Amino acid sequence: MYIQPYLFFDGRCQEALDYYVSALGAKVEMAMKFKDSPEPPDQKMAQVSGDNIMHASFRIGDTVLMASDGFGQGKPVFQGVSLSLAVNSVADADRYFSALAKGGTIQQPLTKTFFAPSFGMVTDKFGVPWMVIAGDK
Repeated sequence: MYIQPYLFFDGRCQEALDYYVSALGAKVEMAMKFKDSPEPPDQKMAQVSGDNIMHASFRIGDTVLMASDGFGQGKPVFQGVSLSLAVNSVADADRYFSALAKGGTIQQPLTKTFFAPSFGMVTDKFGVPWMVIAGDK
């Protein structure tokens, strides 16, 4: 058993996938648009643009995340959760943190802590909160 994050970008999923490919080296494993569904849309889904992403799967390092545009109603909201990005070096932490901070908001700059040589918190431009932690000493 394992837990797999599923992120709803509310109409900005393709933009988010492109961003994570560029910023974090993500690999998109699959992306299916609503118009490519083998089943006809129900009443609620019929209101969603056919070009929106119904389901996507992408990999960051060893982790597979899933994503969707959902109903594409506006700005995505991520509350009460944070994705933790564990990297091998302070240099990697600097690089990924900087990439996630572009267009986003830094909650805690990267800093040395008692538990890691580099740790920081940032919310990316899609509103996804991240904790970046370097594992080397």
